[in-house]
Amino acid sequence: MALHRIDLIIIGFYLLAMVGIGLALRRRAARSMESYFLGGKTLPWYMLGLSNASGMFDISGTMWMVTLAFVYGLKSIWVPWLWPVFNQIFLMIYLSAWLRRSNVLTGAEWIRMRFGDQLGGRLSHMIVVCFAVIGVVGFLSYGFIGIGKFIEIFIPWKVVAPYLPFEIAPEYVPHFYGIVFTAITTFYVMLGGMLSVVWADVVQFSIMFVSSIVIGLIAMSRVDAGTVERMVPEGWLSPFFGWELGLDWTGQLASVNQKIADDGFSLFGLFFMMMLFKGVFAAMAGPAPNYDMQKILSTRTPAEACKMSGFVSVVLLFPRYFMITGFAVLAIVFFREDFQQMGGAIDFEKVLPLAIKEFVPVGLMGLLLAGLFAAFMGTFASTVNAAPAYLINDVYLRYINPRATGKKLIYGSYLICALVVVTSTVVGFFVADINSVLQWIVSALYGGYIAANVLKWHWWRFNGHGYFWGMAAGIVASMVFPLLFPTALPLYYFPLTLAVSVLGCIAGTYATPPTEERVLMAFYRTTRPWGFWKPIHDRVVALDPEFRRNPDFRRDMVNVAVGIVWQLCLTVVPIYIVLKQGLPLLSSVVVLLVTSMILKTNWYDRLETR
Repeated sequence: MALHRIDLIIIGFYLLAMVGIGLALRRRAARSMESYFLGGKTLPWYMLGLSNASGMFDISGTMWMVTLAFVYGLKSIWVPWLWPVFNQIFLMIYLSAWLRRSNVLTGAEWIRMRFGDQLGGRLSHMIVVCFAVIGVVGFLSYGFIGIGKFIEIFIPWKVVAPYLPFEIAPEYVPHFYGIVFTAITTFYVMLGGMLSVVWADVVQFSIMFVSSIVIGLIAMSRVDAGTVERMVPEGWLSPFFGWELGLDWTGQLASVNQKIADDGFSLFGLFFMMMLFKGVFAAMAGPAPNYDMQKILSTRTPAEACKMSGFVSVVLLFPRYFMITGFAVLAIVFFREDFQQMGGAIDFEKVLPLAIKEFVPVGLMGLLLAGLFAAFMGTFASTVNAAPAYLINDVYLRYINPRATGKKLIYGSYLICALVVVTSTVVGFFVADINSVLQWIVSALYGGYIAANVLKWHWWRFNGHGYFWGMAAGIVASMVFPLLFPTALPLYYFPLTLAVSVLGCIAGTYATPPTEERVLMAFYRTTRPWGFWKPIHDRVVALDPEFRRNPDFRRDMVNVAVGIVWQLCLTVVPIYIVLKQGLPLLSSVVVLLVTSMILKTNWYDRLETR
């Protein structure tokens, strides 16, 4: 076994601490549904930001991003636009404020506020609950795969098997480890709700921050810049690209070329344009009904919601990329011969655990593993917490038992947590690897989400029937197109999914009457969006002549563009530090300072007036 007794004690102490947080906060979380799901809207924005960052610092995503850094070098900074990562910029500039003004408990409840409580509103409400549950199960399955593969490196099954009364086939060992850790995480989330999630995440992020800095420093002390340059292909140290990727590992590690071909990133110019096309629409749609939305709704004011979303990029990107680059550099320099011996059978998702096993000393390994387990548990916990918020508040309380007591609702939340985790675990048994489920979530499933959720903010005529049929068409298309195009990257048939969803939106909208005017007026006055709202604006002004439309479209778009550049600088600065690239680092810091000053005067200083 790779772990020393000291490392095991550190990890055990951490796991007990997480369970203790859930037990300590159980009574406070059970006061009300708002306390359980949103922490009573009393948590400060910086704590929610740290919690959100911890949730995004997941172990499966980190393994995936270490693989990207290893294979694509500086060009790997673009690939996370698949999510897209710059959705946090749209949120911090304006969308978080729009969402928080609603004062609702969940995204599905927000849908009722937008479309009312007639048939169209009820249909749109149910379809977003359906989407939320599918998304939660998908993300939990994604995390479940990563944690199992990670632990298997450090605790081989032959060490554990003598102490267990059953045998497990080798291919299912990662799944067993995944079940153990998901069970612990589910326990403290069930007890403490959002309060438990946030306090645990703050502890977890502190561990991850220290671990990340240490790994980057180890890489910097063990490897010099010249060594890296000799062992990577031309273009690896540059973020720029042409129509083609321009990376050829022949002569260094030829099997990596097959990985690039399998990923479908060879025509990187086309891939980038598709990511940008999808990403802008996905970001304008606002947060999906998951933990990110719940954290926004948990803030105290709309201004704090924007601050929280901006703080995520500040605290997350530097330590995460400092660590990712450190692991990638260590693997390139020291694992080259091992990978050459593997030929074409390299499992790139094991780069991260192998590097930890090889380079991290006793004691520090326990702390680092606790941090990475925290990364998994933070993401898993936040995602699990989102599921009962929808199924209990938006289904059980609304349609099944409207008079349920608070105690019954809390116990129902416990049950939903357990059922969702069990379901996602079963799904995880049928998923081949991290990348496959990630591509389906961000490119296929979310392709069905985008059209309806862009229109809901910006077009007054868009109604609940349009939302329902647009979402339903998109979700069905996201299930069917992978069967029709089994060898294609999901991103490349995203336009088809989007087109099907848009047709559903338009057909459903014009086949039915508009949403009730009073509902639209209440939504418009509360949210104050910009977009195509003139008929509703005129009605509002007729009743309240002092009401003013939102004039911030141009400024918001300028701030979004500046913010994306600012976020990219936050990403590349730690990479250049680890790689010891002086001039690119200096240039990036200058751009970072300039964009920060622009955002300070054109965004931050204006938040309280919005």
